[in-house]
Formats: sequence, structure tokens, C-alpha cells
Amino acid sequence: MSINVENVVVEYASRRVLNGIDLEIDAGEFVSIVGETGCGKSTLLRLILAEEHPTEGRVQVQGRERSRPDRTCGYVPQRYSLFPDKTVLANVAFGLEVTSGFWNRNSREFREEALRYLRHTGLSEADAKKYPHQLSGGMQQRVAIAQALIMKPPVLLMDEAFSALDPGTRRGMQRLMKELWRESGTTVVFVTHNTREAVCLGTRVIALVKDGERGSSVALDLEVPHLDFDSDEEELTRLIARVESASVKMDRPASMAVPVIS
Repeated sequence: MSINVENVVVEYASRRVLNGIDLEIDAGEFVSIVGETGCGKSTLLRLILAEEHPTEGRVQVQGRERSRPDRTCGYVPQRYSLFPDKTVLANVAFGLEVTSGFWNRNSREFREEALRYLRHTGLSEADAKKYPHQLSGGMQQRVAIAQALIMKPPVLLMDEAFSALDPGTRRGMQRLMKELWRESGTTVVFVTHNTREAVCLGTRVIALVKDGERGSSVALDLEVPHLDFDSDEEELTRLIARVESASVKMDRPASMAVPVIS
């Protein structure tokens, strides 16, 4: 087992956000988490990252309870966390340099490794010399993914990582991410609002639903076949409808369910 979330409750002041979350995620799974805005998707991700801690219950990664962020979990946020004053290459190599403690001795080796990861995500040596502001949004997100993967984390957490991209770039990044996951065997936990994206990328889809003041709980935990964005449309539509019907707020009439996202 890679991740274990056991009877987790999260409260902010008097407001309950998560209510009794129990999840077991095996090594190598690609788990998509969906749900309406404010249902605690990002909160759950931050608990696994150990940026936050549960009010009740516990979160373990690889059998160890989470206490602080470390190299066990890589993280790709919605907005690119790149250093504006460093080149693309330096951004990707930064984590290796900091954690090694041997800046001068290994710097060249780290830069060569960083260049390999940049090529792996579809960028070139010319791109490596640029600064983040000289790149498109999709290229910046490729750098952020390379920055996370170069640390070889057992778990990669992605929080709405493609939501700020235009549709064409987003499709390219979705396909790239699935290829990288297949090659690396990394456990991926992927938060998204896009149900089609969740179904096509994940081997498993978890839907959180908010129950008023009681907070959110798991409404659906669904294993899905290895689909992609060119799979049979009828099968995709059926799975998307099932996930979206489970994601509707408990106090909302079923007739007001969110429409299918394409």
C-alpha cells in the first residue's frame, strides 16, 4: 500500500471540511479525485503532502505517518511554482542541488540529469536556457512536472494541474502525463474538476460530496478500465454520468446535476 487515509476529519474553527475519509491507495495507481468546489479535494491533497494535518484520524504514506513535506511526495500545483530568476534548467535541477548538499561537486551532473527530464517532457536544450516568463503556459507546466519527477518521488500529487491551460495544450499535457505515469510507475493522486479528464487519466476515480455542515465524505470509489481520450464514446459517457451523479451535493435535487464536461 502506498497511501492510507484512516478516518480523517478536518475542521477549520467550527467548520468541518472532511468527515471520516477512509482511503487505501496501492503503489502505482493513478487516482483521480473529483467533486464540487469547496468539497475538500485540495485539502485532502495537502494532508497527503503533509502541508496540513487532520483534526482526527491519520494519514500514512509508505507505512509512515505524515508529519511534514518531504521527498516522498512530489507536488504539481495549478499555478506553476517556478523560480522566475532561474533558467528552466536551473529550476529543474534545483531540488537535486539543495537536497544533496554538494552544490559544486555534483552541479554538472545534476544539470545533465535535468536536461534528460526536460527532453522527456518534450522540451529542448534551447528551452532549457530560457527563463519561465519566456515560455507558454503549457511549457511552464512541463517544467513543473519535470521539476517534480526528477526527485523520483514514490507519490506525485497534482492539484488542478491543467486547469489554467487552453483546451489544445491541456489535451497534450493529459496524454503526456499518462505516458509518464506508465513509464515511471509512480503513484499519482490527481485533483480535477473535469470529469472526462478524471475518467480518462485515472485507474480509479474518487468522488467527494459535501453534506452541508457535516463536511465531505467519499460518495464514490470507482475502479475504471484503462481508457484514453480516444476510447469508445458510449463507454466514456456512461462512466462520466456515473461519476457526476455521485458528485452532486446531497442537498441538491438530482435534476440539477452538473452537465458532462467534454
